[in-house]
Amino acid sequence: MSEFRLETQALSRNFGALRAVQNIDFKLEAGARHALIGPNGAGKTTFINLLTGVLPPTEGRVLLAGRDITAKGQAERVKLGVARTFQINRLFRGLSVLENVSIAVAERQGVAWSMFFPVGRCGNVIAESIGLLETLKLADVASHRVSELPYGRQRLVELAITLALKPEVLLLDEPAAGVPSAESHIILDAIEGLPTDIAVLIIEHDMDVVFRFAKQVTVMVSGAVFASGTPRDIEANPQVRAVYLGQAARSPNNG
Repeated sequence: MSEFRLETQALSRNFGALRAVQNIDFKLEAGARHALIGPNGAGKTTFINLLTGVLPPTEGRVLLAGRDITAKGQAERVKLGVARTFQINRLFRGLSVLENVSIAVAERQGVAWSMFFPVGRCGNVIAESIGLLETLKLADVASHRVSELPYGRQRLVELAITLALKPEVLLLDEPAAGVPSAESHIILDAIEGLPTDIAVLIIEHDMDVVFRFAKQVTVMVSGAVFASGTPRDIEANPQVRAVYLGQAARSPNNG
């Protein structure tokens, strides 16, 4: 088995004449805490869509633990251990927190059909779901509808759902986006407390978050890898400062 949980080889994606992602070789080790940054239009979202199977590449390969998953679709990649959160949460707002997480656990266990029946009938699903909620300090709101929660806690529910899939690779797309500053520490604390065996790639524009969380950083510019290194390396790189870090301090959004 490969020492890399996720790897791309010469990965490229064209939209007509536009080369959105260009010849990217990328490696994510087991237990990695890696950040992906870059200015608007850098290709970060397209790259993540290629990793998760939302888009097929024009050229190149995606490997999961050495296995070629380039031809696998999004749903199959989730089953194989690649999970993702989004900038905007995607929750069943009319259901309770526990019900949202239980649906994800039941889907992974292959008993999702039984969720049409009262949720209490699936004892093992409920037990695992409550355990996840306890880990993320959400047990006290398990019976609350998602719509009743502050946005920061809704993002934690989304994280709980993602962890319910038992991913080997977790892609976090601006996990604190839209969360009031008073609540953002809840998200960051939860990320720092993730199981150490999960390889985590975080897409983030907030450099304070990047430097707090990441052990390695990859900078994308114009669809290609511009620089890679430790946070200290990236912060000290004059070229990165010229094309991105100064802009990041001014701009709240990056594509």
